[in-house]
Amino acid sequence: MDDYRLIADRVAADITDGRLRPGQQLPTQRAFARSRGIAASTAGRVYRELARRGLTVGEVGRGTFVRAGRSTEDGRIALAEPTSAPVDLELNYPVTPGQAELLAGGLAPLLRPDALGDALRPVGAAGTDAARQAFAGLLSAGSWQAEPADLLFAGNGRQAAAGALSALVPPGQRLGVEALTYPVVKAVAQRLGIRLVPLAVDEDGLLPEAVAAAHRAAPLRAVYVQPRLQNPLGASMPPARLAALAEELRRLDLPVVEDAVWSFLRPDLTPLAALAPERTVLVDSLSKRLAPGLTSGFALAPGALREQVAGALRSGGWTPNGFALEAAVRWIGDGTLAATEAAKRADAADRQALAREVLAGQRVRADPCSYYLWWELPGAWRAEAFVAAAARAGISITPAAAFAVDPRRSPAAVRVGLASPTLPVLARALGTLARIATAGAGGAGGRGG
Repeated sequence: MDDYRLIADRVAADITDGRLRPGQQLPTQRAFARSRGIAASTAGRVYRELARRGLTVGEVGRGTFVRAGRSTEDGRIALAEPTSAPVDLELNYPVTPGQAELLAGGLAPLLRPDALGDALRPVGAAGTDAARQAFAGLLSAGSWQAEPADLLFAGNGRQAAAGALSALVPPGQRLGVEALTYPVVKAVAQRLGIRLVPLAVDEDGLLPEAVAAAHRAAPLRAVYVQPRLQNPLGASMPPARLAALAEELRRLDLPVVEDAVWSFLRPDLTPLAALAPERTVLVDSLSKRLAPGLTSGFALAPGALREQVAGALRSGGWTPNGFALEAAVRWIGDGTLAATEAAKRADAADRQALAREVLAGQRVRADPCSYYLWWELPGAWRAEAFVAAAARAGISITPAAAFAVDPRRSPAAVRVGLASPTLPVLARALGTLARIATAGAGGAGGRGG
């Protein structure tokens, strides 16, 4: 009998060659088994293998469908539907008018030969004293003050997160994450051999009782969470929920990685690190605050965990770029970063207001301060089919499957990033998406593929 991986290879070839299209529904596992003359258990293994490769997604109560999207970063599979759309509502790197000129002013003193020579020297994970002082001030919120001695640095936010996860969760062990989470964390966990455990959320974010239930089922080694402006759902934990989560983590004696990359858009909210400082590694970066091309990642790790995270950053080769770190110190010190953040907060609010107007009547979830929204699709639409229809209209968006920890349980929803296009282009793109959604909501448009 054929090995299930060989059968999966044949189906994968049908997908990559375009014989199976994005959004197209696969037969039930029982029908697939009959058509191939294999056991039902073998068909189940084939379907799990296709999902593991990122080729298919299971939608609850609907079945298994061919995914739409790009090839993965490690080059595993390129899907059939082109995604070089002229309107990019996937990537979310906001740039405001005049930002480049503002940043250039802060860089000018750094280009003097004496200053440049210092900035080009190697920098370790501990950074410099000036960097620790500057970034501690950046992270402090309200009455809570970040401790400079706890700061560590990486080349970018992804590396900071990878270092924290590598330090806290050994290969083969379990990490609790929100059921819909940041895709990069899924990829990092796979490379590190970490087993992700999906944790239930509601409109206020991660449920503390879900952490406890998962830990009872089999011990977790840590939890990864986005308490402020969760990506992709946009939820922020209210004070009572945040306090309950901190208490539950303390009761279970679990460390937690708090991802704060979008928190600058909600400076009014308290970080989890302020409530559970002894067990929280807070990771952040300047890629969203400033720009991805010249960024720094950083982690605030309490004394007991600091050496573990520092060791992981060093062994992973994830230490910072000295020039970028020194530039960041100057941008923080001269007010450039604060001015850029304020401009982006205003810009995000304008874009959310536009989205609420254009998408009125649609089932959209979003924080009015964020740069993305979560769209629960109407009628018979499936996420993969909707993404493919949007691509044919020249618009790229992200299907729910990209965020789903369990590929077999992915809702009929998409995330729409608002940061990249100009406001007029964004308005036209959202209007096009609304028309596609409405046209397909009643039947054939949503079921096609």
